[in-house]
Amino acid sequence: MPLQTGPCEAWPTDLCCDVDGVAEEDLERWTLVASQILFALSGRRIGPCPVTVRPCRLACLESAPFISFQTRTGTGPWIPYIGTDGLWRNASVCGCQSDCSCGELCEVLLEGPVYDITEVNIGGQVLAPEQYRVDAPGRLVRVGGGCWPSCQDMAAAPGEPGTFTVTYRIGLPVDEAAIAAVSELTCHLLKGCGGNGSCGCNSSRNFTRYVRQGVELEMPDPQVIYSQGRTGLPLVDAWLMVVNPNRLDSPSRVYSPDFRRARVQQWP
Repeated sequence: MPLQTGPCEAWPTDLCCDVDGVAEEDLERWTLVASQILFALSGRRIGPCPVTVRPCRLACLESAPFISFQTRTGTGPWIPYIGTDGLWRNASVCGCQSDCSCGELCEVLLEGPVYDITEVNIGGQVLAPEQYRVDAPGRLVRVGGGCWPSCQDMAAAPGEPGTFTVTYRIGLPVDEAAIAAVSELTCHLLKGCGGNGSCGCNSSRNFTRYVRQGVELEMPDPQVIYSQGRTGLPLVDAWLMVVNPNRLDSPSRVYSPDFRRARVQQWP
């Protein structure tokens, strides 16, 4: 999956601050900035982002080595046989099946988390949503008796004859808690960076202790807060503690040299 450095668009907000007099372009800009900050701090998992891939169907028998086949299907009995190239391989009794089905299940693996499927295109023909479903973890299953293409013309552009593409959104949804968090951070940025005063992100925090006329105030060091992946805003930090308690920089992934990953066009 290509490196995702930011959200595809600004998150929705429900601002609790006064934005009268704030230019629309400034509001959009700082909403996007707040979304980018929380996207990174939450582990780059929040906010569905569309991606188009050209997947490979799960292989059977000779088309996959033993380890790859066993990893992808997890079926029971194995039957050793000699392939056309003279090499020994292991075949499952029922072909490409899951561990809870005796019949062949035609499916492709999509890197997830899969939010929803936008389009499945086979040779320029867009399939109806009733012709497929998504099983966890990211298995796109063909239903209705059909099967996915076993190969495709990678030199042809998507949508041309002999091609197979899947467009889907990857990521976790922006729920009400995320909307509340990005709204608070947007207001905080607007108070200072929006040019409306010297508070918010523009406030001076070069001191952590203040003593005057018998009153002593001690404030946390903002650099320490930032180094811990937090912002100092109560609602934002409470949300970050829930969605990313271990302060991960990106989603965890497991790679296998035997797994054929879907192809993603990067340029042009």
